[in-house]
Amino acid sequence: MLRLAFPTQLARAGIVGMNRRNVELIAQNNPRRLYPLVDDKLKTKELAEANGLAAPKLIGVVKLTGQIKMLPEFLASHEQFVIKPSRGSGGKGILVVSGRDGDDYIKPSGSRIGFDAVARHINNTLSGLFSLGGKPDVAMIEAMVDFDRVFDRFSFEGVPDIRVIVYKGFPMMAMTRLSTAESDGKANLHQGAVGVGLDIGTGKALRAVQHDLPITHHPDTGADLSEMEVPHWAELIRLAARCQAASGLGYLGADIVLDRLAGPQVLELNARPGLAIQVANGEGMARRVDRIEALIADENPPSDPIWRADWARRALGGGSA
Repeated sequence: MLRLAFPTQLARAGIVGMNRRNVELIAQNNPRRLYPLVDDKLKTKELAEANGLAAPKLIGVVKLTGQIKMLPEFLASHEQFVIKPSRGSGGKGILVVSGRDGDDYIKPSGSRIGFDAVARHINNTLSGLFSLGGKPDVAMIEAMVDFDRVFDRFSFEGVPDIRVIVYKGFPMMAMTRLSTAESDGKANLHQGAVGVGLDIGTGKALRAVQHDLPITHHPDTGADLSEMEVPHWAELIRLAARCQAASGLGYLGADIVLDRLAGPQVLELNARPGLAIQVANGEGMARRVDRIEALIADENPPSDPIWRADWARRALGGGSA
């Protein structure tokens, strides 16, 4: 049975608040010179390629308005794709195309748009409508993930992702974000996606929330969320740890998707991951941070990301933290 968590319980569960996150976890562990590696998704893609980190294929990049007119021919051979701003945040500006019907592009919700709408979206992206600070941007076109069928009952049309918080190389907390009709096929909690806390040791569901309120079943599919278990978990957690090692950031949010054939894939990295993951888990990160700090101080553990990922699964999973 899915366990629910309420604010009074969370207050006693070692919650990391905004001040501690900003002052201790972020400021003390994330040099600002490294932010562009994760704030710019194109640089993140290059980082992943340079370090052998699996990621969705980059189909193309639109940098100039004049290139838009060439897209109908360029996209003719692509039935599914995702357009996203390189410097966007919070899921803003992401356009998911899940199919084609003649000249129409079909979104995950089933709605149809013409190329004029796609062109406007890209033009808005280039002008900086979706970017941090409103600065001019570029539009990335990625292959759409053929997500693992294990999520069929648990997500509404869009691609679910797994957010893993990595601290000093140790994956310490995870959740999956499941798209809904309300979120328009996007795995974004602020737009109405469901967050399911996951046992860091096994990938099994712990609790679920939507709009920070506890739920037990997916609002669209009716699936019992307590039955969710993410496959390829050891590989996924190791990938998250490798992302941290590649980026050099001490406190990192790694967003990972599961492709049906390719397995875990890095979608995005975040130098300022939010705190909603604690609500989804019904537990704060403070005890896990303290345990990792104690391990580093007392035992000087190997820096190898695989070692740290495997230690985290054993030591922090199953409520042992």
